Amino acid sequence: MKKLLLFSLLAVATLTVRAADISADAYVINDQQVEQLIAQSEDVSLAVVNTDLFQSQQVTAGLTGTARVKASSKEFVPAILLNFFLGGLGIHRLYLGTKTFTWVGYILSCGGIFGIVPLVDFIVLIMHNDNISPYVDNTNFFMWAKN
Repeated sequence: MKKLLLFSLLAVATLTVRAADISADAYVINDQQVEQLIAQSEDVSLAVVNTDLFQSQQVTAGLTGTARVKASSKEFVPAILLNFFLGGLGIHRLYLGTKTFTWVGYILSCGGIFGIVPLVDFIVLIMHNDNISPYVDNTNFFMWAKN
């Protein structure tokens, strides 16, 4: 029985190595295509980005009288990933800009009432993935509750 098991493991290992050798040949880089893509690419310089930022600051300064830059909005992907992996600790709420007490409440309530609150937060974030701004700087313990 031991010999049969050893033989089958050896056969599987041999087939795996051969499959890896065959698939390695499938990835061949064509230097001409790479050079052609580089030649057709468009150069994006930081000067354009800096100019756009400077112009937007001037517009903001013209509207308010003082130069101030808008705070960057929070993104959906980091919020949902933080909720998925660290939701019980309330780190997603920290990312979204709530007060310290809120995410400490998640920790003290055993992961937000035993994980139910982060699960509902996860579902709410998925449902409103196009605009999570109502949940940024939300002071409520239940982020889906109205302010």
